[in-house]
Amino acid sequence: MFKNYIKSAWRNIIKNKTYSVINVLGLATGMAVAMIIGLWIYDEVSANKNFKNYDTIYEVMMHQTFDGSRGTQQAVPYPLGDELKGKYPDFKAVAMCDWGSNRSLIYGEKKISKYGHFIGEDAVSIFSLNILEGSKDPLHDPYSIVLTKETADILFGNQDPIGKTVKLDNQTDLKVTAVVDKEPKNSSLSFDYLIPFQLQESIYPWIKLYHKTNWGNNSWQTFVQLNNNVNEAGVDKKIKDEVMSHFTDENTLKHIKPEVFIHPMSKWRLYSDFDNGVNTGGFIKYVRMFGILGLIVLLIACINFMNLSTARSEKRAKEVGVRKAVGSGRKQLINQFLNESLLMAAFAFLLALGMVALALPYFNKLTDKDMSLQLANPVFWLIMILFTVVTGLLAGSYPAFYLSSFNPVRVLKGNLKAGKMSSLPRKILVVIQFTSSVVLMIGTIIVYQQIQYGKNRPIGFNNKGLISVYWSDDIAKHIESLRQELLSSGAAISICQSNSSPSELESNNNGWEWKGSQPVEKTVTFSTITTTYDYTKTLGIKLLAGRDFSRDFADSNSVILNEAAVKRMRLKNPVGEQLKWNDRPMTVVGVIPDIQMESPYRPISPLTIIFNKDWVGHVDVRLNPNMSASQALALMKPIFERYNPGYPFEYHFADEEYAKKFNYEELVGNLAAIIAVLAIFISCLGLFGLASFTAEQRIKEIGVRKVLGASVFNLWRLLSKDFVILVLLSCAIAIPIGWYFMNEWLKSYQNRTSINVEVFVAVVLVAMIITLLTVSFQAIRASMANPVKSLRTE
Repeated sequence: MFKNYIKSAWRNIIKNKTYSVINVLGLATGMAVAMIIGLWIYDEVSANKNFKNYDTIYEVMMHQTFDGSRGTQQAVPYPLGDELKGKYPDFKAVAMCDWGSNRSLIYGEKKISKYGHFIGEDAVSIFSLNILEGSKDPLHDPYSIVLTKETADILFGNQDPIGKTVKLDNQTDLKVTAVVDKEPKNSSLSFDYLIPFQLQESIYPWIKLYHKTNWGNNSWQTFVQLNNNVNEAGVDKKIKDEVMSHFTDENTLKHIKPEVFIHPMSKWRLYSDFDNGVNTGGFIKYVRMFGILGLIVLLIACINFMNLSTARSEKRAKEVGVRKAVGSGRKQLINQFLNESLLMAAFAFLLALGMVALALPYFNKLTDKDMSLQLANPVFWLIMILFTVVTGLLAGSYPAFYLSSFNPVRVLKGNLKAGKMSSLPRKILVVIQFTSSVVLMIGTIIVYQQIQYGKNRPIGFNNKGLISVYWSDDIAKHIESLRQELLSSGAAISICQSNSSPSELESNNNGWEWKGSQPVEKTVTFSTITTTYDYTKTLGIKLLAGRDFSRDFADSNSVILNEAAVKRMRLKNPVGEQLKWNDRPMTVVGVIPDIQMESPYRPISPLTIIFNKDWVGHVDVRLNPNMSASQALALMKPIFERYNPGYPFEYHFADEEYAKKFNYEELVGNLAAIIAVLAIFISCLGLFGLASFTAEQRIKEIGVRKVLGASVFNLWRLLSKDFVILVLLSCAIAIPIGWYFMNEWLKSYQNRTSINVEVFVAVVLVAMIITLLTVSFQAIRASMANPVKSLRTE
C-alpha cells in the first residue's frame, strides 16, 4: 500500500510540474530560512558550553548606586580576588583578569600584535583549557606565557614552542609554558595569549602602589568556580558586603552601597542586561524573536502548499470520486495526500540543504560566526528528518482532510460546485501569509530608520581622517621626537595622547564637588578622559568657552567639561570655577560641546577632561587632509617603527571604530531584511501559483468576455482585483501589529527615532506593486490568449 502511495504521489508531481516546482521551491526556501535560523539559535544558546565546568563557573559582579540610580557592573576592585580565595571555602578556584588588550609579541625577527589577557593561574582549571603541549599548570611562573596553537604557529613555525622565550612589548622576556586550543567564536573567553595576572605588579609598579589594597578602584574582572553542591543564593548572601566592609566613609556606606554577587556562565551571553540591580534579560530577546520569525517564514511556505493544493481541488475531485467509488476509505485518501506532501517536503529538504550550504559562508560572515551543517552528526539528521516530517504533515494536513471529504456521487455526476465560500479558506490563508510579510517589511524599515537615526546624530568632533595608535613605553620615552617628526613629514597636522581612543570612553570617576553640591552628589559618575596638549585640536572639537590645555600654563590641576557636565553641576559661568576631585582642587579652564563617544542611542554622559601625562594609552593623530590617507600612513610607518620598535605599525581609524557601535543593530536589521525578502518571495510564489490557477480556471469566461469586446485592461483588472483586495486587507491588519511590536522594540533605546505614517504608506505601496507585478504576468497572459482556443468546444 505504501509503495502505491509513493507511485501515485510521484505521478501527480510529474503531471503538474509548474505547481510542483512552485510548491517545492516555496517549501525549500521556508525550510532553508528555518534551518539557518535554527543553526544560529543553537550557536547562541550553546555559547560557552565548550567549557567542562559550565555549570559551576561564575563571574563576580557588583551593584552600586550612583546619583540615586542603581547600576550593575563587571568591574571589581583588585584585592577582591585574593579576599574571596582566602576567605570563602565555597570557591573551588578564583581567577582575576584584566579586560584584555593587543600587545606585541617578539621572537627573533618576527613581531606580531595579538590580543590576550593577564589572568590568574586558576583560569586554566576553571575554563578547562585544552592544553595541547606543555605544563598542566602553565601560569604558575609569573614570567610565563600561554599561546594558542594559531599564535604559536605564526611565531615559531615548525619549531617546538615550549621553553622558547617571547618578548612582551619589547620589554619583558616570557617563557612559553603551554600551547592551547583557540576557543570557539561563541566563547566569552577570547584570547591569543594568556599571561600570569601577578606579572602586572612587576611590569606596572603603579598597580602595586595604588591598587593592591585599593577597594575604591574597580578596574578588573573576577571569575570563580564553585564547589559541587554549593548554592548560588547562599554564596551571594555571604559575599554581598565584601567590598562595602572595607569602607569607612559615610558617603560610600550610605549612598553608593556596593553589593557583590555572582553571575552564572549560563547567563553571560543571553542574560547580561540589568536594570536597577535586577537582571532583565539581554540578547535572548533577539534569539526568541528570530526563532518566531523563522517559524513564521516556514508557516508562510506551508500556507503556499495548502493554498495551491486546495485551489486545484476541482482538478483532483474526479480522482477522489473514483477512488471512493472503488472502495477507498477516507483514511486511505488522507494517507495518500499526506504521502504526497511528505514526498514534496523531502524534495524541498534536499533543495534546502543545498541552499543552506551555499548561504552559510555569507551568513557566517554577516554574523561573525563559524557555523556548519554538521552533516556527520547523527543528531543533526535525526532533527532534520523530524523537521521535514513535521513540515510535510503541517503543509499537507489541510489539503488532505479537505480533498478526502468530497462526496463521490456529486463528484462523478459533475455536480461539484466550488461555491462562494469554498475559496474563503484560501483567502484567509493568503491574508495570514501577506500580513506576516508586511509586518516583517514594517519591522525592517523601522530598524533601518533607527540605525540611520544613530548614524546621523551629531558627534561633536571630526572623526574623519583621525587615527589612534596604542601607547607603549618606547613611545612614552620619545613622544616629543615622534610628534615633531610626524608633523615635519607632512603626514600629520596634529598629535595628542589620551587614555582612550576617540571612539570610546574607557574610564569613569566620581568624588567631584562643586559650588552648592550636596554630599550625595559625590556619587555622581563622570566619564573621564586624561590627555596632555592639543586634544581638542587633534579631534576637531570646537571649544564653546575657555581654552584647551596649553604649554603656556601649569595645567596639572585643570579640567575641561562638556555641556552635560556643566548642566549636571549647575554652573552658570563654568570657566574659572573651582571644583574638587577627591579633595584635590581643580579649575575649569574650558567647555566643549557634548561629544558622542559611547552608544549614539544613549544620552551623552557628563564628561571631565583632565591633564595627565602618565595616565594615557593611545596616540591620536590627525592626518593631513591635503594628502591621501594611504600616502600619509606610508610616511608615518617608518617613523613609528623607529620610535616604537617593539610593535608592528597598527592603527585604527576613528570613523571605522565608531561605525562598529552599530554592529548590533545592523546585524538585527540585516537578518530582519533577509527574512522579510524571503518571506515576500515565498508569498509571491504562492500568489503566482494562485493567479495561474485562477486564470486557468476562468479561461472560458475570459474568452466569452473578449468575444463580447472586453479589453486587455478590463480583463487584467478583473483577474487582479481579488488579489489586490486581499493584500490591502493584509496591510490593514499588519499595520497596527507592526506598529505595536516595533514601538515596544524602540522603547529599549533612550535615544530613538519615531514611527511615522510614511513608513506604512511606503509598505502598502511596495506590497501593492509586488502583488500587481506577480499577478499581472498571468493576468495579462490570459487576457491576450486567443478566445477561439478556449471556446472551440462550446
